[in-house]
Amino acid sequence: MPSCITLTPKDLDDPYWLPSTCAYRLLAEGAELPSWHPLRSHDPHSVAAAGHTICGRVVPEAEADDLEYHLIDWVQA
Repeated sequence: MPSCITLTPKDLDDPYWLPSTCAYRLLAEGAELPSWHPLRSHDPHSVAAAGHTICGRVVPEAEADDLEYHLIDWVQA
């Protein structure tokens, strides 16, 4: 993904700047990753198979006129 960053071990000394759903932060906090997470399942398709994907639910920002009509309410933390 173009917006992803490359993490180094130094970046993970204080992972709390990462999103609360980030696998690296979850692991640093001692939390367990969900069973569908590719780091646990060893399957890159497990996210979609478990229904935790945005595929088919979003449109590119450049194609969305009037952004206020494209707000979502299906995200669960």
